[in-house]
Amino acid sequence: MRLTPLALAALFALAPTAAPIPAKAQSSPVNTASGPISAERLSADVKVLADKGLAGRAPGGPGEAGTIAYITGQFKAAGLKPAGDKGGWTQAVPLVRMEVAPDPKFTLTTAGAAKPLGAPSEIVAWTQRPVAKVKIANAPLVFVGYGVTAPERGWDDFKGVDLKGKIAVILINDPDFEAQPGEPVFGKFGGKAATYYGRWIYKFEEAARHGALGAIIVHETAGAAYPWTTVVASNADSYDVVRPDAAIVHPLLQGWITLAVANDLFHKSGLDYDRMKIQARSPAFKPVLLKGAALGADFAVKTTKITSHNILAILPGTKRPLDSVMIAAHWDAFGIGAPDFAHDTVRHGAADDGIGVAGVLEIARAFVAAPKPQRSVIFAVWTAEERGLLGSEYYAAHPLFPLETTVANLTMDVLQTAGPSHDVVLVGAGQDTLDADLAKAAAKQGRTVTPDAHPERALNYRADHFSVAKRGVPTLLLMGIGGGPDLVVGGREAGDRWVSNYTANCYHQPCDDWNPLWDLRGAAQDVALLYDVSRSLANSKAWPDWNTGSEWKDLRAQSNPARGLPPVPPPLVPLNALPGALGVVAGAPAVAPPGMRMPPPPASAPVAKPVAPNPAAKAPLPKK
Repeated sequence: MRLTPLALAALFALAPTAAPIPAKAQSSPVNTASGPISAERLSADVKVLADKGLAGRAPGGPGEAGTIAYITGQFKAAGLKPAGDKGGWTQAVPLVRMEVAPDPKFTLTTAGAAKPLGAPSEIVAWTQRPVAKVKIANAPLVFVGYGVTAPERGWDDFKGVDLKGKIAVILINDPDFEAQPGEPVFGKFGGKAATYYGRWIYKFEEAARHGALGAIIVHETAGAAYPWTTVVASNADSYDVVRPDAAIVHPLLQGWITLAVANDLFHKSGLDYDRMKIQARSPAFKPVLLKGAALGADFAVKTTKITSHNILAILPGTKRPLDSVMIAAHWDAFGIGAPDFAHDTVRHGAADDGIGVAGVLEIARAFVAAPKPQRSVIFAVWTAEERGLLGSEYYAAHPLFPLETTVANLTMDVLQTAGPSHDVVLVGAGQDTLDADLAKAAAKQGRTVTPDAHPERALNYRADHFSVAKRGVPTLLLMGIGGGPDLVVGGREAGDRWVSNYTANCYHQPCDDWNPLWDLRGAAQDVALLYDVSRSLANSKAWPDWNTGSEWKDLRAQSNPARGLPPVPPPLVPLNALPGALGVVAGAPAVAPPGMRMPPPPASAPVAKPVAPNPAAKAPLPKK
């Protein structure tokens, strides 16, 4: 279903106007003021973005055109200038979509007996290679522990094992996620604070680098930080950027099995799953062939090349227009899927990340209504976040504004809908000097900053800010599922209950829909915090920096001269590509923390060309 002009007009009729909307009288005894940020306008924007007419906002789907039209329409109405390709509002992002055909067949053989695995009740698997069919006949299964190669931490789960023609079975999260004091791995990967090695994207790609035919991760809710329903929500429908050779970073088969399936698999292979998990927490661990175990897969794949779009707008700076402050969120959601209990098939993406987009729009309106900033402000709304941060990764590899002079990236990805709170939860706290700016802004509201309560969920690697952070740009990430806020009504317990209910029942599900009963006063205050921080940065000569000990500090320092700062000596350890980022975008330079090593790219890999600044940043500035 494509939206007709009449349908678009009906959606736009729901749009908020740029004029301020008087706030409703509140009886709360605490300050709930959010300055120029309106809770009512946030709600009105989300109502449009979550409308079923946009069909769940899948990249390249029937709702993309309407989504882009609405967001660019709001940018135009606010008075911003386009900042995309060739003077337009968008940046084209070439993607390939792989859809598993209905009724895929999976067979697990153990102890000489084969049985079918239910999809998606027991297994969810797919391919990210552009092939017409996946057919695997009884590939041997090899348990590779956590599937991590980290030489800078003295860790190698693979020990040179030959995985050609085999499927790797992998544990989720980091090797020290469940480690106890006294174990050799305890604290080696940051303890409960997850590293990128714990992410499923890394594990799949690391298995491919070791030659595996396939990679299957055992799902555990605590380690994954989401329930099995979230795995199922992908609908075995995957996206990737267009690559010259997808086999470099993707095994033919990748997916998840339930914990119950894993327990049965290990038991019938003569092993105890829990004991093997403990063994995998030792640096001496070696891969284990699961005796008599094999996996078969047979499914057709519909491969479609599509072009999706990032949306970019600019408010040019008056004194230092080549410096830019970036405000960002993602517009995509999960499109159409299986019906829920209410027979709704649309994954509306209201909180994730309709509210984030609404926050970007509100900050844009606030900036235009205020005196013009000295630095340029970029408003970015990414595509394909839900498919692996692909839109923001494409931008970071092909920036329209130099990352060296991008002052900071402030990202919103899910904001809470439960009302005013005494604090704001910050994901990735302690990484850079922007924390202090956020705390200062919060103090003006009579609030405080609370660090992410669940660093084991790896949220700091699961949002679009990561695409520019790993290239050195300081970031702030507000993500409502990072921990329950200390709500004015109900306290931290009520905030935690909101997070639990949302993640268990609505995250990536049809019930993540706009609700007139939402109380967005707290979300409005959170958006106002980022407006305060971004406005201060946009009227300053200061350059935020990463704190000592951050993996990104040395990387950022290498581009000091571009910001008029003293040069620093080259690092003793090469700034190699982040695990899992090799070839994320064809021809893109991947950069990452010192000490994280990867094989060099193949000789045939194209070399990225330097990116010129966006002409919009040099355009004549309008008179005030």
